[in-house]
Amino acid sequence: MKISGTPYRTIWPLPTGAVRVIDQSRLPFEFVTLDLATLEDAAHAIRTMVVRGAPLIGATAAYGLALALRADASDARIAEAARVLRATRPTAVNLAWALERVRQAIGPLPEAQRAAAAFAEAGRICEEDVEQCRAIGQHGAKIIREIAAQAGRRVNVLTHCNAGWLACVDWGTALAPIYAAHDAGIEVHVWVDETRPRNQGASLTAFELGAHGVPHTVIVDNLGGHLMQHGQVDLAIVGSDRTTAAGDVCNKVGTYLKALAAHDNRVPFYAALPLSTIDWSIEDGRAIEIEARDATEVTHMSGRTESGAIERVRVVPEASAALNLAFDVTPARLVTGIITERGVCEASRAGLLKLYPERAA
Repeated sequence: MKISGTPYRTIWPLPTGAVRVIDQSRLPFEFVTLDLATLEDAAHAIRTMVVRGAPLIGATAAYGLALALRADASDARIAEAARVLRATRPTAVNLAWALERVRQAIGPLPEAQRAAAAFAEAGRICEEDVEQCRAIGQHGAKIIREIAAQAGRRVNVLTHCNAGWLACVDWGTALAPIYAAHDAGIEVHVWVDETRPRNQGASLTAFELGAHGVPHTVIVDNLGGHLMQHGQVDLAIVGSDRTTAAGDVCNKVGTYLKALAAHDNRVPFYAALPLSTIDWSIEDGRAIEIEARDATEVTHMSGRTESGAIERVRVVPEASAALNLAFDVTPARLVTGIITERGVCEASRAGLLKLYPERAA
């Protein structure tokens, strides 16, 4: 994807041996990159949401493990680095998936070859993510095209949080079908949930849609149901941080409420995700560990003041407690379909196995 005409990915290796990422904590007001040179740099970037989004978290973790092995590639160092990285964000399954994939690739090798092999495997994970997201875009765009043909007008898509190219290596998951449809000349407009408390919709989704020229409108999180009641939403597409083998979708908190509103108003509700986001070991979404983040993300907000400064202000009373659970789970029964790199399927074990029959065993 492009920013001011220049193509970017969210993460890429440097000749120095470091890894460069876009510092998403500075968006939308400042476009800044950050170099990760150590395991600690990578872990900090994931923990503080300099990088975020399940596929990008996985890619960063893979590179973080590679960075950790440059000085010491022993089995003990691999295990310790994986432990540190896995603890940064417990909900997104892509993180553990990427770490295990790198460990399997380097485990049989002599220590002297492990760091280079880890970097190579991290690079393959990134390249595969790009192609998977591109395919998700093509499959999802068919849904948008069909709705446009039936309605004979602009298609209004509602999304929640950020599941665009900033959440992946490129293209994105939930936004990939929107980009593909827009680039194909289909008239599409996006309702962008602000997504409190970190405002990833208002800051990140709006930023990247604007950079690509996709018409969009930022709305408060609680407006979506009203828009659905009045026929102003044709479909909803969200991403996922972990999807169970039975089709339950864990995504940014607030997704479940949008799914309920969509179900009540007969609005199609899709989740877009790659294979790496499916946790085949879990059937019931209630078993997913939900990340609890610092309460200050709820009690405080950051933004640009009229003077141009980026400032942080408190928005709740000093004595008030705050709970900050980062995700919720949408039951499969509320999900119209799951859009993957292999196609669109029913949100169920049977549906997923039609696309991934090799997982039946």
